[in-house]
Amino acid sequence: MRITVIGSGYVGLVTGACLSDLGFKVVCLDKDEEKVRALQEGDVPIYEPGLKEVLARNRADGRIRFTTDACEAIEHGDILFIAVGTPPSEDGSADLAHVLSVASMIGRHLKGFKLVVNKSTVPVGTADRVRSAISHELSHRGMSLDLYDVVSNPEFLKEGAAIDDFMRPDRIVVGIDDGVNLAKSQRMMGDLYASFNRHHSRTVWMDVRSAELTKYAANAMLATRISFMNEIANLADVLGADVDHIRRGIGADTRIGHSFLYAGCGYGGSCFPKDTQALVSTAKAHGQSMRLVSATEQVNEQQKLLLVDRLVQRMGSDLSGRKIAIWGLSFKPNTDDMREATSRVVIRHLLERGAMVSAYDPVAGSEAMAALQIDCQADPGLLDRFDLAADDMQALQGADALMVLTEWKIFHNPDFQLMKDLMRRPFILDGRNLYNPEALSELGMAYQGVGRRNDLVQLLSFEPIPSTDAFFQSSQVEKHKLNANA
Repeated sequence: MRITVIGSGYVGLVTGACLSDLGFKVVCLDKDEEKVRALQEGDVPIYEPGLKEVLARNRADGRIRFTTDACEAIEHGDILFIAVGTPPSEDGSADLAHVLSVASMIGRHLKGFKLVVNKSTVPVGTADRVRSAISHELSHRGMSLDLYDVVSNPEFLKEGAAIDDFMRPDRIVVGIDDGVNLAKSQRMMGDLYASFNRHHSRTVWMDVRSAELTKYAANAMLATRISFMNEIANLADVLGADVDHIRRGIGADTRIGHSFLYAGCGYGGSCFPKDTQALVSTAKAHGQSMRLVSATEQVNEQQKLLLVDRLVQRMGSDLSGRKIAIWGLSFKPNTDDMREATSRVVIRHLLERGAMVSAYDPVAGSEAMAALQIDCQADPGLLDRFDLAADDMQALQGADALMVLTEWKIFHNPDFQLMKDLMRRPFILDGRNLYNPEALSELGMAYQGVGRRNDLVQLLSFEPIPSTDAFFQSSQVEKHKLNANA
C-alpha cells in the first residue's frame, strides 16, 4: 500500500515519518510552498526529538517526499490521511474549515478507490461531514459514491515523545462504520498497522463516532487529573502538607496509578486546552452540560497565574524595579510548542505589573518571542522590559526571583550556590516541583513549590526598591536579540 498524508504539521509529519520508517511509500501534501521547499531540503519546521533523523533517513532512501501537487498526492495514496489543523473557534468549538476543504479536494481528484482516514482531532460527526463533502464533489463529477470510505483513526501522540508513541503504541483506535466497503476498509487498516499487532493485538475496533469521542474523552480525563492534583496541591499549601507525598500515596492505588498526578502551574499545548473546550462545546450543542470538564478548564486557567499571585503576595502588586528570571518557555519539555504555554500568561502579567523579565529556554526562544509579540500587540512597549537570555545563568543575574515554568532536564540539577551568588535575592518559585525544599533551606535559599512545605520563604525580605536601581539596570542583557544557544 502507498500512503498520502495531507497536512505537514505536527501530526502529519510524525505520521508520515513513522509510516515511511515502517517501509511504506509516503507522500506528504501541503499547500504551504515555503514549508514544502524546506522539508525537501531537510529542514524540519518543528522540534520533536528524533523526527529530523527519521525524515532524513527515509527521504534519502526514497520512502518519503513532499509536494504541493494535490492531484499527484491523491493519485499516489491508497490510504489518504487527513492531518490538518482544527483550531478552536471563538466559542471553543473546533474549526473544521481545513478538514472539509481537504475532503472537497479529495472528491475533486478521486479516480479509483481510496480509504480516507481522519487523523486530525475532530468532533463527533465530522466523518459524516467529510463523507458529505466528498460525495458532493463525486456527484458533481458524475462518479460512483462507492469510490471511498471514511474511517476515524485518532492520534495519541505526546509532544516530546511522539516518535516513540507512534512506533510503540499502547493502543490503536480505529473507527469504521458498516457499509459496502467495510471489509475492504478493515483489511487495509489491519495491513497498515500489522507491524504493531504481531505479538498481541493493540488495535481497538469500534464505530466512527465512538472513535471520534474516544480522543476527546482521553484528553479530558488526563486534563482533569492534572487540575484535580493542582487543587489538592493548593489545599496542601494551606494545610502544611506535601503534595509529592500525597501523589505517591494515591498513585499506589492501582485504580488510580501514578500518571498525570504531578502538580504544577497549569497545562498547555495544542491538545488539552483545545480538546476540552471542543468537548464542552459539542456537549452544549446537544443540550448537555460538561460541568466537570468545564471546571477542569477553570482550575487550569487559575493555576497558570499561581506563581504570579504568590510573587505579588511577597513583593506587592507593583513590580517596577524588580527583575524576574524565567526558566522554561515551551508548554512542556522536548518541544518548541508555545501554544497555550503557561509562560505566555505569566510573562504578560509580570510585564503589565512593571517587572523586567529575563527568560531562557533551550529550544523555544524564537517561537516564544513570536508568541509574546502576539500577546502584547495591544501594548508592544511591554516587550522593552523582556529579554531572552543566552543561557540559564545569564537570566539569573541580578534577579529578585526565579520562576521555573518548564521541567527541561537541564534545569533539574543546577549549581545552586552559583544561582545564589548571581541573584539579588535567592528566591525560587518552582512551578514544576523540581527541587528539594529541605536542601535549598540548608543553602539559605527561599523556595516555594506547588503544594510543598515552604517555610523559609516567610523569612525573606522584599523591601521596596526604586525602579532606577543601578544593580537592576546593570543586569539587563541586550533586548530581543536571540543568542545561537536560545
